[in-house]
Amino acid sequence: MFTLNRGGLTLSSLDEQLLHPGVKGLPITEPLRQGAIGVQGWNVLRADTSFPVAVLKTSALRHNLEWMRAFCDRYGATLAPHGKTTMSPQLFGAQLANGAWGITLATATQVQVAHRFGVRRVLLANQLVAQADINSVLDLMRGDPDFEVFALVDSLDGVARLGKAVAAHPLARPLPLLVELGLPGKRAGCRSAEEVMQVARAVAAAPGLQLAGIEGYEGLLVSNDREADVRAVEAFVGRIAQLARAADAEDLFGSAEILVSAGGSAYFDLVARGFGGMRGLSRPVRPVLRSGCYLTSDHGSYQRLIGALDEREERGPGLLPALEVWSMVQSRPEPGLAILTMGKRDASYDVDLPVPLYAHRPGPGAPSALPEGCRIVKMNDQHAYLQLAEGDPVCDALAVGDLVGCGISHPCTTFDKWALLLAVDDAYNVHHGVNTFF
Repeated sequence: MFTLNRGGLTLSSLDEQLLHPGVKGLPITEPLRQGAIGVQGWNVLRADTSFPVAVLKTSALRHNLEWMRAFCDRYGATLAPHGKTTMSPQLFGAQLANGAWGITLATATQVQVAHRFGVRRVLLANQLVAQADINSVLDLMRGDPDFEVFALVDSLDGVARLGKAVAAHPLARPLPLLVELGLPGKRAGCRSAEEVMQVARAVAAAPGLQLAGIEGYEGLLVSNDREADVRAVEAFVGRIAQLARAADAEDLFGSAEILVSAGGSAYFDLVARGFGGMRGLSRPVRPVLRSGCYLTSDHGSYQRLIGALDEREERGPGLLPALEVWSMVQSRPEPGLAILTMGKRDASYDVDLPVPLYAHRPGPGAPSALPEGCRIVKMNDQHAYLQLAEGDPVCDALAVGDLVGCGISHPCTTFDKWALLLAVDDAYNVHHGVNTFF
C-alpha cells in the first residue's frame, strides 16, 4: 500500500495490478499484487530484493515535500513541479497533496498519463506541434471540461497551427497559452522582446486561444561560474516580468490571472524573488515555479547547486537526497577494483557517474560509509567499475556478494530506467512500489 498522501489521484489500479516475474528489482517468482509489496517483509540490506534495485527513501521525500511547500509559502510562489523528472502518478499525488498548483509536463503523451490518474491541471512546458499531439490535448479538454491545460508558443507559425486546430474542433473555453522567452543559441523561445510581443498579440487576437502568461527557462544559464549565473538568471527573470507588464499594458491577457513562470531545479530561489514584487497589474499575478528535481535531489550536480541555494537562503538544512541505486559486487578481478551489477541501464551517467556511498555485507546492521577515494570510473550497460581506496578497511574487505549503495547525479535520467522503484524507510525496509510511465 502506498503510504504517501495520494493528493486525490486515482491510484487504486496501481495497487491492484499484478506484477509478474521479470520486474527489475523484484525477487518474485510468481505474480504479486503491487499493493502487497509492503507486507512481504523485504529489506534491501538483507539482500531480499533482486539487484540492482532503485530505492526512494521516504523520510527524505517527506522532508523535501515539506521544505518546498514552506519555501513557496515564504515567497508567495506557486509550484507546478516538472513531472518529467519522475513520471510517477504516486509522486504527482504526493506533490499535489503538499500544495502543488498543478503538474508541469513536456509532451502530449505525458499529459495523457497525468490525466488518466486524475491530475486536474497541467502546464505543458513545451511547444505543441504535431497534429496528433495537438488533437490529443484538445480532445482531453473537450471530453473533460474541468481539465486545465496551459501550453507554450514562441512563433506566429505556432499560433497559426493551434488556432487552426481549435477552429476545426472548437472548445468550450479558449486554449490558454504562455509565450516563451528564449536565449540566443539555446533551445526554443523567442529571441527578443519584440518577438515576444508580436506572438503575444497574435495569441490575443486568435479566436479560441487566450494569452495566459509569459515564461522562460533559466536552467540553460547554469555554468561553472556561480556568480555570473546569478547575475544572468536575475536579468532573465527580470525580462520575463517586464514583458508581462508590457503585455498587460496592451490589455493582451484574456485569463483571470497572469502567469509568469520559470524555475528549474538549480536557481528557483532567484526566480521566486524576481517574480515576488510583481504588483500593480490589471489582474492578479501567479508566479509559477517548475522545479522537478527538488523532490529527490541527488548526490551530485543538484546537491552542489542546492548547497549554493542553502547559502543564499541561510535557513539551515535544505533538500535531502532521496534516490539511491543498490547493486552487488559481482567480481573483484584486480586489487583496488570491484565490478558491480549495475550499469548505464540502471543509473544516470549523463552529468556525473554514480557516487558510491555505502558498502554492506548482507545481513543485519547499518551499512558502512565508503571513503571519498572510492569512485565509479566507468560504466557499461550492465557493469560499473568501482575504484577502491587503497588501505581502507571497508574497501579491503569488500567481497563478491557484498552490497554497494550509490547516489546519482541528475534524477531524471535514473527514473526513466525503472518501471518500478521501491520506497524504503531509513533501515531500508521496503514499504511500497512507485511506478513510472515513460
